[in-house]
Amino acid sequence: MASSPTFSCPTCSQVLSLPAGFQGSQVQCPKCQTNIQVPSTQPAAAPVAAQTLVQQPVVQQTAPVNAPVLDAIGKISIDMESTRGSDTETRRLFQAVTKEVGKIFVGQDELVVGSLVALFSGGHVLIESVPGLGKTLFVRTLGHILGCDFGRIQFTADLMPSDITGAPIFNMKTQEFTFYPGPVFTQLLLADEINRSPAKTHAALLEIMQERRVTVDGETYPMEAPFLVIATQNPIESEGTYNLPEAQLDRFMFKLMVDYPTEKQEADILKMHSEQIDINSRLSNELESIASPEQIVAVTKETGEVLVEPALVDYINKVVRLTRTWPQLYMGASPRAGLALMQGARTLAAFQGRQYAIPDDVVQLALPTLRHRVLLAPELEVEGQSVDNILRDMIRTVEVPRV
Repeated sequence: MASSPTFSCPTCSQVLSLPAGFQGSQVQCPKCQTNIQVPSTQPAAAPVAAQTLVQQPVVQQTAPVNAPVLDAIGKISIDMESTRGSDTETRRLFQAVTKEVGKIFVGQDELVVGSLVALFSGGHVLIESVPGLGKTLFVRTLGHILGCDFGRIQFTADLMPSDITGAPIFNMKTQEFTFYPGPVFTQLLLADEINRSPAKTHAALLEIMQERRVTVDGETYPMEAPFLVIATQNPIESEGTYNLPEAQLDRFMFKLMVDYPTEKQEADILKMHSEQIDINSRLSNELESIASPEQIVAVTKETGEVLVEPALVDYINKVVRLTRTWPQLYMGASPRAGLALMQGARTLAAFQGRQYAIPDDVVQLALPTLRHRVLLAPELEVEGQSVDNILRDMIRTVEVPRV
């Protein structure tokens, strides 16, 4: 049975009691003659219920995931001393490669591990860093260790597509056009300061990066496997540069941020170079070629067979799709981001001797995979917000599966 509503007049404070059935209607105060809206018998129930429904997603978003996953977001690293995982051929190869790289190249774990994950996943890498941090030395070192050809292109404002791909040149002796391959016909290609060339030169790289072939005058020339493009751009200088189109940014598997070395690492670099030994001599005498292109292709095929549980696939899908609805992001990631994140997790798991991927593999690679595929809201760009911080906050809202 409904109870009689009792309430006070807001004008004269007269206490009124009405029979059931007057809820929500208007009555006149008998003392001051003011029209009063009779409250419902459950005035707070509806707002509280509505408030609970509104706040429930917020509680879910801010619910913390487990601490190891939180700590691993965006930190690409592999514990070389860990005894977890099997002693597989892929793990031994990764450990041997990183050990050889460390003889010449000091520090920069994210660059080393991220580039190797991209190489053995069939992807490409975009590096953002200031000059002088050893990117060219790293690619040369990696090419020597893996037994792959190394090439370098310095991008400038007057660089033409034919300067990259090559062009047919008329041979006076044979009276025929002969195709002369450009510097892109290599296996490890360093595209230095890629944002200094115009859009037509960028477009020439699209087919090469995605289809792994070059088309000139209707003739198609395949690229030799493996093929890895490591492109660099300077985050400081903007004069004389061109923004990379979104279509080309999406072709890069990872965008790696390379920072200055630590104090100890820089001291080690100075000690290493104080011996005044020619770098070419060091590459020839100190480094051992421990792999071949054929072995890299075989390992790449094996990493594609690493198990990814359906729950982990669903987790990757949720993270990528959330970028498209997150209020602080103007543009979200494409489905290619999910494919890159899943294959990268497979390769990272294989490097640690596992035949299955885990959430840690995904969150370590989430920032390198997503940071160049999303756009911040304009007002956040004006405020100088970091896309990495926004992505970290977003990833924390997605429940981590137990696999």
